[in-house]
Amino acid sequence: MKANIHDIDKVARMILAMVLAVLYFTGVISGTVAIILALIAAFLVVTVFINFCPIYHFLGISTKKKTIQSQKK
Repeated sequence: MKANIHDIDKVARMILAMVLAVLYFTGVISGTVAIILALIAAFLVVTVFINFCPIYHFLGISTKKKTIQSQKK
C-alpha cells in the first residue's frame, strides 16, 4: 500500500471522526444513522493511522505531495 493521504487530509479526517464520535456519544444522533456514521468515523480513523485510503486508491486520487525523489523515478 502506497501512502495517498497528506497531513492536512489526516487532520481533517480526525476532526470529522471526533465530531461524529461526539454526536454519537452525546446522543444527538441515534439509531441506524448513528451506527452508519460511527462506522464512517472508524473508517476515517483507520485510514489516518495506516496512511492509506482504499477509496482514493480505486478513484486514482492522492492528496500526498510528491517528493523530489519520487518525481525522479
